[in-house]
Amino acid sequence: MSRLALRFISGKYKGGEYILKEGRDIIIGRSSELDVVLMEDMVSRRHAVLVVKNGKINLVDRGSTNGTFVNGEKVSKAVVSKGDRILIGTSIMKVVDASEDAPDMAASESTMASRQSYQDMGKMTVHDSARSMTGTIAEVPLPDLIQLFSTSKKTGTLALRKAKVTAKIYMDKGKLVHSTISDSPGLSPVKAIYRILSWEDGTFELLGPESHNYPDQINMPTEHILMEGLRQLDELRHAQEKLPPMDSTLIVCIPLEAKLTDLEDQSLAIFQIVLEKPTVQQVLDKTVLSDSESATVLRALLKKKYIKIAGEVQ
Repeated sequence: MSRLALRFISGKYKGGEYILKEGRDIIIGRSSELDVVLMEDMVSRRHAVLVVKNGKINLVDRGSTNGTFVNGEKVSKAVVSKGDRILIGTSIMKVVDASEDAPDMAASESTMASRQSYQDMGKMTVHDSARSMTGTIAEVPLPDLIQLFSTSKKTGTLALRKAKVTAKIYMDKGKLVHSTISDSPGLSPVKAIYRILSWEDGTFELLGPESHNYPDQINMPTEHILMEGLRQLDELRHAQEKLPPMDSTLIVCIPLEAKLTDLEDQSLAIFQIVLEKPTVQQVLDKTVLSDSESATVLRALLKKKYIKIAGEVQ
Protein backbone atom coordinates (compact mmCIF):
# COMPACT_ATOMS: atom_id res chain seq x y z
CA MET A 1 0.00 0.00 0.00
CA SER A 2 1.33 3.44 -0.86
CA ARG A 3 1.91 5.87 1.98
CA LEU A 4 -1.59 7.09 2.85
CA ALA A 5 -2.89 9.33 5.60
CA LEU A 6 -6.06 10.62 7.19
CA ARG A 7 -6.24 14.33 6.42
CA PHE A 8 -8.66 16.56 8.33
CA ILE A 9 -10.56 18.67 5.79
CA SER A 10 -12.96 20.34 8.20
CA GLY A 11 -13.07 21.36 11.84
CA LYS A 12 -10.42 22.76 14.17
CA TYR A 13 -7.99 20.04 13.10
CA LYS A 14 -8.20 21.05 9.43
CA GLY A 15 -4.95 20.40 7.59
CA GLY A 16 -3.66 17.87 10.12
CA GLU A 17 -2.65 14.40 8.93
CA TYR A 18 -2.27 11.00 10.56
CA ILE A 19 -0.22 8.36 8.74
CA LEU A 20 -2.01 5.05 8.09
CA LYS A 21 0.65 2.48 8.91
CA GLU A 22 0.42 -1.15 7.79
CA GLY A 23 -0.16 -3.61 10.60
CA ARG A 24 -1.38 -1.05 13.13
CA ASP A 25 -4.84 -0.50 14.63
CA ILE A 26 -5.61 3.23 14.82
CA ILE A 27 -8.23 4.03 17.44
CA ILE A 28 -10.21 7.26 17.12
CA GLY A 29 -12.16 8.78 20.00
CA ARG A 30 -12.40 11.26 22.82
CA SER A 31 -10.18 9.41 25.30
CA SER A 32 -6.77 11.06 25.66
CA GLU A 33 -4.73 7.84 25.39
CA LEU A 34 -5.93 7.01 21.86
CA ASP A 35 -4.14 7.44 18.53
CA VAL A 36 -6.45 10.11 17.08
CA VAL A 37 -8.02 12.24 19.81
CA LEU A 38 -11.16 14.26 18.96
CA MET A 39 -12.19 16.20 22.04
CA GLU A 40 -15.87 16.95 21.51
CA ASP A 41 -19.18 15.82 22.96
CA MET A 42 -20.40 14.12 19.76
CA VAL A 43 -17.43 11.73 19.79
CA SER A 44 -17.51 8.64 22.00
CA ARG A 45 -14.52 7.77 24.21
CA ARG A 46 -13.52 4.91 21.88
CA HIS A 47 -15.50 5.86 18.79
CA ALA A 48 -14.00 3.88 15.89
CA VAL A 49 -10.93 1.95 14.82
CA LEU A 50 -9.02 1.79 11.54
CA VAL A 51 -7.30 -1.52 10.91
CA VAL A 52 -4.64 -1.37 8.18
CA LYS A 53 -3.82 -4.90 7.05
CA ASN A 54 -2.71 -6.51 3.78
CA GLY A 55 -3.09 -3.27 1.87
CA LYS A 56 -6.70 -2.74 3.01
CA ILE A 57 -8.07 -0.11 5.38
CA ASN A 58 -10.95 -1.45 7.44
CA LEU A 59 -13.04 1.00 9.47
CA VAL A 60 -15.11 -0.31 12.37
CA ASP A 61 -17.49 1.74 14.52
CA ARG A 62 -17.07 0.76 18.19
CA GLY A 63 -20.74 1.19 19.10
CA SER A 64 -20.52 4.99 19.19
CA THR A 65 -23.50 7.08 20.27
CA ASN A 66 -23.58 9.39 17.24
CA GLY A 67 -22.28 7.05 14.56
CA THR A 68 -19.50 6.91 11.98
CA PHE A 69 -20.13 7.94 8.36
CA VAL A 70 -18.29 7.12 5.13
CA ASN A 71 -19.15 9.19 2.05
CA GLY A 72 -22.49 10.13 3.61
CA GLU A 73 -23.52 6.64 4.68
CA LYS A 74 -23.72 5.55 8.32
CA VAL A 75 -21.61 2.41 8.74
CA SER A 76 -20.86 -0.15 11.41
CA LYS A 77 -17.90 -1.34 9.36
CA ALA A 78 -16.52 -0.54 5.91
CA VAL A 79 -13.46 -0.86 3.72
CA VAL A 80 -12.20 2.64 2.94
CA SER A 81 -9.93 3.68 0.09
CA LYS A 82 -8.06 6.72 -1.15
CA GLY A 83 -10.51 9.58 -1.70
CA ASP A 84 -13.12 8.35 0.80
CA ARG A 85 -14.41 10.80 3.41
CA ILE A 86 -15.06 9.83 7.03
CA LEU A 87 -17.26 11.92 9.35
CA ILE A 88 -16.87 11.53 13.10
CA GLY A 89 -18.46 14.20 15.28
CA THR A 90 -17.86 17.49 13.49
CA SER A 91 -14.59 16.42 11.87
CA ILE A 92 -14.40 15.25 8.27
CA MET A 93 -11.32 13.22 7.36
CA LYS A 94 -10.24 12.15 3.90
CA VAL A 95 -7.97 9.26 2.94
CA VAL A 96 -5.19 10.85 0.87
CA ASP A 97 -1.61 10.37 -0.22
CA ALA A 98 0.49 11.43 2.75
CA SER A 99 2.39 14.69 2.45
CA GLU A 100 6.15 14.24 2.17
CA ASP A 101 6.71 16.17 5.37
CA ALA A 102 3.86 14.57 7.34
CA PRO A 103 5.18 13.20 10.66
CA ASP A 104 4.63 9.49 11.22
CA MET A 105 2.54 9.93 14.36
CA ALA A 106 1.68 6.23 14.36
CA ALA A 107 5.31 5.35 14.98
CA SER A 108 6.57 4.03 18.27
CA GLU A 109 8.34 5.63 21.20
CA SER A 110 10.67 7.78 19.09
CA THR A 111 7.74 10.03 18.20
CA MET A 112 5.86 9.99 21.49
CA ALA A 113 6.53 13.69 21.98
CA SER A 114 5.05 14.47 18.58
CA ARG A 115 2.03 12.28 19.29
CA GLN A 116 1.53 13.86 22.73
CA SER A 117 1.59 17.28 21.09
CA TYR A 118 -1.18 16.16 18.74
CA GLN A 119 -3.25 14.87 21.66
CA ASP A 120 -2.73 18.08 23.59
CA MET A 121 -3.98 20.02 20.56
CA GLY A 122 -7.11 17.90 20.68
CA LYS A 123 -7.59 18.50 24.40
CA MET A 124 -7.34 22.23 23.93
CA THR A 125 -9.71 22.26 20.98
CA VAL A 126 -13.05 21.26 22.46
CA HIS A 127 -15.83 21.56 19.90
CA ASP A 128 -18.62 23.20 21.86
CA SER A 129 -20.79 24.01 18.85
CA ALA A 130 -21.32 23.37 15.17
CA ARG A 131 -19.46 26.59 14.35
CA SER A 132 -16.15 24.70 14.26
CA MET A 133 -17.21 22.69 11.21
CA THR A 134 -15.68 24.46 8.23
CA GLY A 135 -14.05 23.47 4.97
CA THR A 136 -13.93 23.94 1.22
CA ILE A 137 -16.45 22.72 -1.35
CA ALA A 138 -13.61 21.54 -3.57
CA GLU A 139 -12.61 19.07 -0.84
CA VAL A 140 -16.16 18.00 0.08
CA PRO A 141 -18.67 18.29 -2.83
CA LEU A 142 -21.96 19.78 -1.69
CA PRO A 143 -24.15 16.73 -2.41
CA ASP A 144 -21.83 14.63 -0.25
CA LEU A 145 -21.72 17.29 2.46
CA ILE A 146 -25.51 17.62 2.63
CA GLN A 147 -25.84 13.83 2.68
CA LEU A 148 -23.38 13.69 5.58
CA PHE A 149 -25.30 16.29 7.56
CA SER A 150 -28.65 14.71 6.75
CA THR A 151 -27.65 11.19 7.75
CA SER A 152 -26.01 12.44 10.96
CA LYS A 153 -29.15 14.54 11.71
CA LYS A 154 -27.36 17.86 12.08
CA THR A 155 -29.29 20.97 13.12
CA GLY A 156 -27.97 24.37 12.10
CA THR A 157 -27.32 26.69 9.18
CA LEU A 158 -24.95 25.64 6.43
CA ALA A 159 -23.39 28.92 5.25
CA LEU A 160 -21.73 28.79 1.84
CA ARG A 161 -19.57 31.50 0.31
CA LYS A 162 -18.40 31.79 -3.29
CA ALA A 163 -16.77 35.04 -4.48
CA LYS A 164 -19.21 37.73 -3.28
CA VAL A 165 -22.24 35.43 -3.07
CA THR A 166 -23.49 33.90 0.17
CA ALA A 167 -25.97 31.03 0.31
CA LYS A 168 -27.61 29.45 3.33
CA ILE A 169 -29.26 26.08 3.82
CA TYR A 170 -31.21 25.68 7.05
CA MET A 171 -31.41 22.20 8.58
CA ASP A 172 -33.45 20.70 11.39
CA LYS A 173 -32.26 17.27 12.54
CA GLY A 174 -30.87 16.58 9.07
CA LYS A 175 -33.99 17.78 7.23
CA LEU A 176 -33.59 20.67 4.78
CA VAL A 177 -36.20 23.28 5.72
CA HIS A 178 -35.21 26.47 3.86
CA SER A 179 -32.55 27.96 1.60
CA THR A 180 -31.52 31.37 0.26
CA ILE A 181 -28.94 32.87 -2.13
CA SER A 182 -27.86 36.48 -1.59
CA ASP A 183 -27.77 37.50 -5.26
CA SER A 184 -31.13 35.83 -6.10
CA PRO A 185 -33.45 36.73 -3.19
CA GLY A 186 -36.64 35.86 -5.06
CA LEU A 187 -35.86 32.19 -5.60
CA SER A 188 -38.02 29.54 -3.99
CA PRO A 189 -36.07 27.61 -1.33
CA VAL A 190 -36.10 24.36 -3.33
CA LYS A 191 -34.91 26.11 -6.49
CA ALA A 192 -32.19 27.82 -4.45
CA ILE A 193 -30.91 24.45 -3.21
CA TYR A 194 -30.92 23.02 -6.74
CA ARG A 195 -28.81 25.97 -7.87
CA ILE A 196 -26.46 25.75 -4.89
CA LEU A 197 -25.73 22.13 -5.79
CA SER A 198 -23.97 23.39 -8.92
CA TRP A 199 -21.28 25.14 -6.83
CA GLU A 200 -17.93 23.43 -7.28
CA ASP A 201 -15.79 25.82 -5.25
CA GLY A 202 -16.12 28.13 -2.28
CA THR A 203 -16.22 27.55 1.47
CA PHE A 204 -18.72 26.09 3.90
CA GLU A 205 -19.34 26.59 7.61
CA LEU A 206 -21.93 24.86 9.76
CA LEU A 207 -23.32 27.49 12.13
CA GLY A 208 -25.62 27.04 15.08
CA PRO A 209 -29.42 27.13 14.62
CA GLU A 210 -30.96 30.47 13.63
CA SER A 211 -34.48 31.46 14.71
CA HIS A 212 -36.60 31.93 11.60
CA ASN A 213 -40.17 31.56 10.44
CA TYR A 214 -40.35 29.81 7.10
CA PRO A 215 -43.68 30.52 5.33
CA ASP A 216 -42.41 28.50 2.37
CA GLN A 217 -40.73 25.70 4.32
CA ILE A 218 -39.40 22.78 2.29
CA ASN A 219 -41.43 19.60 2.68
CA MET A 220 -39.42 17.15 0.60
CA PRO A 221 -37.15 14.30 1.73
CA THR A 222 -33.48 15.21 1.51
CA GLU A 223 -32.72 12.19 -0.67
CA HIS A 224 -35.34 13.32 -3.18
CA ILE A 225 -33.96 16.87 -3.23
CA LEU A 226 -30.43 15.63 -3.90
CA MET A 227 -31.46 13.19 -6.62
CA GLU A 228 -33.70 15.71 -8.38
CA GLY A 229 -31.14 18.49 -7.99
CA LEU A 230 -28.36 16.41 -9.54
CA ARG A 231 -30.67 15.32 -12.37
CA GLN A 232 -31.56 18.95 -13.11
CA LEU A 233 -27.90 19.96 -12.89
CA ASP A 234 -26.96 17.36 -15.50
CA GLU A 235 -29.77 18.55 -17.82
CA LEU A 236 -28.84 22.20 -17.27
CA ARG A 237 -25.21 21.60 -18.20
CA HIS A 238 -26.31 20.08 -21.50
CA ALA A 239 -28.82 22.87 -22.18
CA GLN A 240 -26.32 25.63 -21.33
CA GLU A 241 -23.99 24.45 -24.07
CA LYS A 242 -26.35 26.02 -26.60
CA LEU A 243 -27.36 29.04 -24.54
CA PRO A 244 -25.73 32.50 -24.64
CA PRO A 245 -23.71 33.60 -21.57
CA MET A 246 -25.74 34.19 -18.40
CA ASP A 247 -25.15 37.97 -18.52
CA SER A 248 -26.48 38.31 -22.10
CA THR A 249 -29.52 40.59 -22.43
CA LEU A 250 -32.53 39.04 -24.20
CA ILE A 251 -35.10 40.96 -26.25
CA VAL A 252 -38.12 40.06 -28.35
CA CYS A 253 -37.57 39.81 -32.12
CA ILE A 254 -39.15 42.75 -33.95
CA PRO A 255 -40.92 42.31 -36.25
CA LEU A 256 -42.15 39.05 -34.76
CA GLU A 257 -42.59 36.54 -37.56
CA ALA A 258 -43.43 33.52 -35.39
CA LYS A 259 -46.97 33.12 -34.05
CA LEU A 260 -47.59 33.60 -30.36
CA THR A 261 -50.58 31.28 -30.60
CA ASP A 262 -48.14 28.44 -31.27
CA LEU A 263 -46.52 28.85 -27.86
CA GLU A 264 -47.45 26.62 -24.95
CA ASP A 265 -48.08 28.17 -21.53
CA GLN A 266 -44.55 27.67 -20.21
CA SER A 267 -42.97 29.18 -23.32
CA LEU A 268 -45.42 32.08 -23.31
CA ALA A 269 -44.64 32.83 -19.65
CA ILE A 270 -40.92 33.10 -20.40
CA PHE A 271 -41.63 35.15 -23.54
CA GLN A 272 -43.48 37.64 -21.33
CA ILE A 273 -40.48 37.85 -19.00
CA VAL A 274 -38.23 38.65 -21.99
CA LEU A 275 -40.45 41.68 -22.74
CA GLU A 276 -38.70 43.31 -19.76
CA LYS A 277 -35.31 42.87 -21.50
CA PRO A 278 -33.74 40.69 -18.80
CA THR A 279 -30.45 38.80 -18.86
CA VAL A 280 -30.46 35.05 -19.26
CA GLN A 281 -29.73 34.75 -15.53
CA GLN A 282 -32.66 36.99 -14.64
CA VAL A 283 -35.00 34.84 -16.71
CA LEU A 284 -33.88 31.75 -14.79
CA ASP A 285 -34.45 33.64 -11.53
CA LYS A 286 -37.92 34.95 -12.36
CA THR A 287 -39.59 31.90 -13.82
CA VAL A 288 -41.26 29.28 -11.64
CA LEU A 289 -39.72 26.59 -13.83
CA SER A 290 -36.54 24.81 -12.83
CA ASP A 291 -33.29 26.13 -14.28
CA SER A 292 -33.00 23.12 -16.61
CA GLU A 293 -36.59 23.52 -17.86
CA SER A 294 -36.11 27.27 -18.32
CA ALA A 295 -32.90 26.72 -20.28
CA THR A 296 -34.66 24.27 -22.59
CA VAL A 297 -37.52 26.71 -23.23
CA LEU A 298 -35.10 29.61 -23.83
CA ARG A 299 -33.14 27.56 -26.31
CA ALA A 300 -36.34 26.76 -28.23
CA LEU A 301 -37.47 30.41 -28.25
CA LEU A 302 -34.08 31.51 -29.57
CA LYS A 303 -34.07 28.83 -32.25
CA LYS A 304 -37.58 29.68 -33.44
CA LYS A 305 -36.71 33.42 -33.43
CA TYR A 306 -39.23 34.55 -30.87
CA ILE A 307 -36.39 36.16 -28.94
CA LYS A 308 -32.75 37.08 -29.57
CA ILE A 309 -29.66 38.46 -27.86
CA ALA A 310 -29.65 42.26 -27.68
CA GLY A 311 -27.46 43.71 -30.43
CA GLU A 312 -27.72 40.58 -32.57
CA VAL A 313 -28.71 41.15 -36.19
CA GLN A 314 -32.00 39.41 -36.90
